[in-house]
Amino acid sequence: MHACRSLPGFDSPAVCPALPVTFRNAVPQDVVLRQALTRQVVRGTSAFRAAAPSNIPLLVARLSGRNCRQESRRRARGEPPQRPEFRPIMRDVRELVDRIMVEKETELEGGAWTPQRLKLTLTRHLHGETVVIVANREPYIHERHDNVVEIRRPASGLVSALEPVMRACSGTWIAHGAGSADRESVDRFDRVMVPPEKPAYRIRRVWLTKEEEQGYYFGFANEGLWPLCHIAHTRPVFRHDDWEYYKTVHQRFAEVVVAEARTEDPIVLVQDYHFALLPRMVRERLPRATIITFWHIPWPNPEAFGILPWREEVLEGMLGSSILGFHTQFHCNNFFDTVDRFLEARVDRETFTISYGGEQTEVRRYPISIEWPPSALAHQKPVEECRRVVRERLAMAPDLRFGIGIDRLDYTKGILERFLAVERLFELEPHWIGRFAFVQVAAPSRSSIDEYQNFEARVRALAARINERYGRPGYQPIVLKIEHHTAEEVFELYRAADLCYVSSLHDGMNLVAKEFVAARDDDRGVLILSQFTGASRELHEALIVNPYDIEQSAAAMHIALTMQPEEQGARMRAMRSLVQEFNVYRWAGRMLLDAARMRHRRRVLSRGRRAPRLTAAG
Repeated sequence: MHACRSLPGFDSPAVCPALPVTFRNAVPQDVVLRQALTRQVVRGTSAFRAAAPSNIPLLVARLSGRNCRQESRRRARGEPPQRPEFRPIMRDVRELVDRIMVEKETELEGGAWTPQRLKLTLTRHLHGETVVIVANREPYIHERHDNVVEIRRPASGLVSALEPVMRACSGTWIAHGAGSADRESVDRFDRVMVPPEKPAYRIRRVWLTKEEEQGYYFGFANEGLWPLCHIAHTRPVFRHDDWEYYKTVHQRFAEVVVAEARTEDPIVLVQDYHFALLPRMVRERLPRATIITFWHIPWPNPEAFGILPWREEVLEGMLGSSILGFHTQFHCNNFFDTVDRFLEARVDRETFTISYGGEQTEVRRYPISIEWPPSALAHQKPVEECRRVVRERLAMAPDLRFGIGIDRLDYTKGILERFLAVERLFELEPHWIGRFAFVQVAAPSRSSIDEYQNFEARVRALAARINERYGRPGYQPIVLKIEHHTAEEVFELYRAADLCYVSSLHDGMNLVAKEFVAARDDDRGVLILSQFTGASRELHEALIVNPYDIEQSAAAMHIALTMQPEEQGARMRAMRSLVQEFNVYRWAGRMLLDAARMRHRRRVLSRGRRAPRLTAAG
C-alpha cells in the first residue's frame, strides 16, 4: 500500500490510497478563488487610487496631534522619524504613495511593463542615465570554429533575465571574456556592441589568466560559495589561494567599473555570488554611486554561512550596496539573521535596512522573471507542428507522450531524483512503458570541477540503467542530451512536451518554470515544480512536489499525463497571466525606481544639511 499524498493546487483530496491517484476533473477551486480575489482587489484598488493621493497627507497630519505633525514635517524634509512608533506608519504611507503613483503612471503609459515602459522609467525617474551591469558571464560569446567566428548565447538564467533589460536600457555589461575569439572581436578599449543583429548596448570584457579564473571562479565561487548557499549536501571547499584570487579579480573589476562610469554617481547593478566583495570596492572609489546588488542564488541560514572562513569580509563587501536584492523574503530574513550574528551592525527589520560603518543598505525582495513575450517564441511553429518535428528528430513514435527537463548539468537541479521518479512511475503504472519518455537537456557546466565530473558520470549511469531495464527497439524511456541548445530549440521542446518537471533541490527562483509557461500559448501542458524553488511561491497552479519524495513525484507525473484539457487550460492561463504581469521589465523597473527614490532622498538630505537654520527670532 502506498500512502496517499495530496498535492497543493487541487480542489479535493486523493481518492485512492495508491497510484493511480485521481482528482476531480473540474477547474481547481484555488484557481477560481484566486481569480475572484484578484478581481476584488483590482476593483478596490481602483476606487482607493482615485481618492488616496489627495487624502493621505490629511490622514497623516491628523494621526496624533502635535507629535504627528512634527514627524510629518520631518518626513517632508526627508529626515528619518525621531519617535520609533511612527516609523512603521510613515514607512507604510511612503510605500503606499510610491506604489499608487507608479501604478498610475503605468496605467497612463499602457498598463504593462514593456521595454519601452522600462526605458521611459529610466528617462523620467533617473534622467536617462545608463546602467552598468557587472556579471561574470557575458551575454554573447565569440567562439572560433574552423577559421569561422560564431556568436552564441550561454545557457544561463542570469543572462536570460538581464539581457532583455540591457536591450531596453542601453548601457554597459562588464564581464569576463572567456570565448576563444573574444579578444579579436573587441575594439582597442576591449568593447563590442551587441546584439549582433541590432546593437543596443556594449560589452566591456575583462581578461583573466587561467590561474585567476581557476581560483576566483571555479575555486572560491563554485567550489566554495555555490555549495555553501545551496542545500544540496555537497561539501564546500575553501582554499586560501582561491580567496586571494577572488579579491584580486574583484579589484580589477572595480577599476573597470570606474573606467566605464560616465559620472561620479552611476547606477551599478552587481550580479550574484561571483562578486560579493565588489560593492564595497566600488563604493570606496565612487562614494556617490547607487549600487544595486542582486543575489541570484539562495542565502543560507547563519549556521551554514558561519563555516565560511572569511564570512565577515564577504558580508562587509555586500553591505557596500545601496540596495541588496534576493528572490524571496525567506532569503532576505536569512541575510538579516546572518548580519545580526556576525557583524556589529544595526539591523532594522521594520524598515528592511542594515546600517553598517555609517552607511545604510536596503534589503529587498525582487522575484526575478523573464521577458514577455519571449523573443525565442517569435518565430516558433504552431504547437502541433512542434510536436511532430521534435518527435521525428528524436526518433519517437508520433503518439508518444513525453516530459521535458531543461537544466545546466548541476547537482542542485535534482536530475537524478527526476530520473528515479520516472522509474518509479513505470514500476507503479507499467502501462506507461513504451507510451511515455522523458527528455533531459543538460548543458555542460563547470566540467573542470571534480564534483561536476562525478555528477555527470552518475547521471549517465542512471539513465543507462533505466533505459536497459525498460527500453526496447525504437524506444528509450530516458532521452539524455548533454549538449548546448539555443533558446529557439529549447522553446520548441517546451511546446512539444506534455509536461515539464523542474525538480531543483534548492534554487533561487528557477526561470525554466516560467519559460515553459510562457511557451505554451496553446494553454496546454502541465508544470511539475519543486517546492524548493522561488518560483513555487508564485506559480501556485503548478503541481508542487518535494523532489526528494520519489513516490510523490511519480504520482505527479501520472496526474499530469491524465489531466483533462479543461483543467490544464485553467491552470496554464492563470500562470501565464502572472508571468506576463510580473515580467523581467517589472523586476528591473522596481529596482530602478527604488534606486531613483534613494537618490532623490539623498539629494533632499544633502540640501537640508546645507540650508541655514532659522532661529526663534528669525
